[in-house]
Amino acid sequence: MASHDTIPLGAPPVGLRGAVSGARTCDTTGLPVCLTAQKFIQFNAVSAVVCLLVGGIAALLLALTRWPAVHLLPAQWYYRILTLHGFNMLIFWILFFEVAILYFVSTTLLNSRLASKGTAWTSFLMMVAGAGMVEWTTLTGRSDVLLTSYTPLQAHPVFYLGIILVAVGTLIGVGNFFATLYIARRDRTYSGSVPLVVFGATAAAIIAVVTLLHGAIVMIPTFLWSLGLMGAPDPAWYRLIWWGLGHQSQQVNVCAMVSVWYLLGTITTGAKPVNQAVCRGAFVLYILFINLASAHHLLVDPAMGTSWKIWNTSYAMYLAVLASMIHGFTVPASIEVAQRAKGYTKGLFGWLAAAPWGNPGFSGFFLSLLIFGFIGGITGVTLGTQQINIIAHNTLRIPGHFHATVVGGTTLAFMALTYYVVPLLFQRDFHAKALARVQPYLFAAGIVTMSLGMSFAGSYGVPRRHWDIDFTGAAYTPGFDAGAHLMLGIMGVGAVLAFTGLLLYVLLTVAAVFFGPRIQGRAMTPWHVERAAAAPTHAADEHHMPGTTVLVGILLLSFVIYYFANWKALADVWGVR
Repeated sequence: MASHDTIPLGAPPVGLRGAVSGARTCDTTGLPVCLTAQKFIQFNAVSAVVCLLVGGIAALLLALTRWPAVHLLPAQWYYRILTLHGFNMLIFWILFFEVAILYFVSTTLLNSRLASKGTAWTSFLMMVAGAGMVEWTTLTGRSDVLLTSYTPLQAHPVFYLGIILVAVGTLIGVGNFFATLYIARRDRTYSGSVPLVVFGATAAAIIAVVTLLHGAIVMIPTFLWSLGLMGAPDPAWYRLIWWGLGHQSQQVNVCAMVSVWYLLGTITTGAKPVNQAVCRGAFVLYILFINLASAHHLLVDPAMGTSWKIWNTSYAMYLAVLASMIHGFTVPASIEVAQRAKGYTKGLFGWLAAAPWGNPGFSGFFLSLLIFGFIGGITGVTLGTQQINIIAHNTLRIPGHFHATVVGGTTLAFMALTYYVVPLLFQRDFHAKALARVQPYLFAAGIVTMSLGMSFAGSYGVPRRHWDIDFTGAAYTPGFDAGAHLMLGIMGVGAVLAFTGLLLYVLLTVAAVFFGPRIQGRAMTPWHVERAAAAPTHAADEHHMPGTTVLVGILLLSFVIYYFANWKALADVWGVR
């Protein structure tokens, strides 16, 4: 019985092997691994996991504070930890890991050397120094301004300098990625078009450049203002440009996440994209239109006109939504085609039932796909609609949405990838594999529970960031009923489960990286061995995917119901008769 943990991922022709000096051959995939790139992949990945742990601890403290029955932190520390959580989870963990992904796909999948070791050092040290500055100013009370740091709130100059260093350091890393692509093309280290995974990572890198330039545009004058060298930036201007950084950085995540889906689909099941041109076209749509979604953070701002708001959130943005829907179809479709070709043809979902659910690389990525699509995608399109946004803006429904996308989607996908990154690049195996197989399910269950608790609490009007929803001691209290408190309790339970899954992931990863059994000179131990399947009764048909078609139909039906339920809720606000 075969294992699909050993499938070559689009390996270059044999004649091109050995073109890279200072490389080793991966004993599992047979692909070349640039030793310089390997070092910086390891540095960035370890830094990412450290930031994930810091952000996860902060997340648990926040959830136990928003849970009225516990209400753990005092107000000052609640907002301080909220700043810490936002930067570590939305910025540092993601960016460090994405730089590692860029270095991996541009060297290993293209059989190329990393363009510049010195540039990689510069990028990494700037990012580490910048992240350290933000952590220090936050924990010492010098930057109690939250992630958004809206002016006229002012933080310590070191806080803004840290953000600038992280942004510029990441830009330098992205530049190193583009230079590596150039070297690979110049030296002809691969034939034909770049693999789809590399194409998707390139799309993420292009969006990252635009995103980080927004950060430079908004943070440099703010830094100068904090030094007293210029006046305060206009608050409306600041919000507009900042969201070009704040929201668009999550769109970099989307491209990277989808690339990881395709990569893990190939590794775990041998799946191939059902249509390369369509998949690549969807990534191009991301590049052209994904930034428009940033507008939904400004839908209650009077400075923006109605036409601008509606265009950005109702028409052009749907082209980016189309891209996500394409990937939401092609990824599971590729799995179904691969599984049916092996003989798993029973019924609509026999292929899915026979999938390697005991492989954390597969379960993590497929759960990421489901959570991102059914919860994050449906709520995102709905809440980003200009008219509906008014009943959800700055309520807990918004964090309920983006925890399903960034955490249930991107973070879970990156966790799944780690179960292959450690054996293949650190050349060490995991301990306690039974726990590793459980970890994606535990984390996913926690995130789903927490996200739904947030979303339903927000439907009661619970505010997005407020420390005490009961407004204890205030002359006026909003009087949230027992239903809101119940939903916040559900959110708290989900947060505890998710943190347990996150902590398990960190412990498993650290144990493997530093103490795992060495596997130099042999292939990694397979996560799964496929069950025997009956031979297909008909020739494999790359367009025969009825199960995926039904799943997509369920998704669209769920979206229609949720979307029109929100229009009904909007109509009820005014009580029109």
